[in-house]
Amino acid sequence: MKKLLAILVLMSVASVVTLSAQSLGQTYKTALGLKVWGDGGGISVKNFVSPTNAVEGVGYFWERGARIVGLYEFHGRIDGAPGLNWYIGPGAHIGFYNDRYYDQRYFDGDGSGSYIGLDGVLGLDYKFDGVPINLSIDWQPSFEFGSNRGFIGSWGGLGVRYTF
Repeated sequence: MKKLLAILVLMSVASVVTLSAQSLGQTYKTALGLKVWGDGGGISVKNFVSPTNAVEGVGYFWERGARIVGLYEFHGRIDGAPGLNWYIGPGAHIGFYNDRYYDQRYFDGDGSGSYIGLDGVLGLDYKFDGVPINLSIDWQPSFEFGSNRGFIGSWGGLGVRYTF
């Protein structure tokens, strides 16, 4: 039900936007959509600040809490694969974790609360030619500061976005 609601919200936003969503060949300026991974999903917004650099914000939401991530991405073309780029970059996040989930799982509540951390991203980005759709897949390893925190290698996911 939550995924259906997220898809409906995305479609509503896309239909209200007054900007022309013309295909820009193999490039785009801004993209808005969903990012999914094993435990849940989130909302992703990516905006290019130069032809090879982009900023991306991701708000992840799942049963254990929420996590807001900001990334700065360096993009490069892959020769022989029109529309396909690689990207890599640094970032940071803040996470809000559900006390109830951690209390039931770990019995001590030490995992609950709010945490900050540093992130990295490594991925592939594909823009369909003639269609305002962008796909991405990436890995976002992070290091979270705080009690019972540390390296987390399970972030990232599959992004499906509407391009502007």
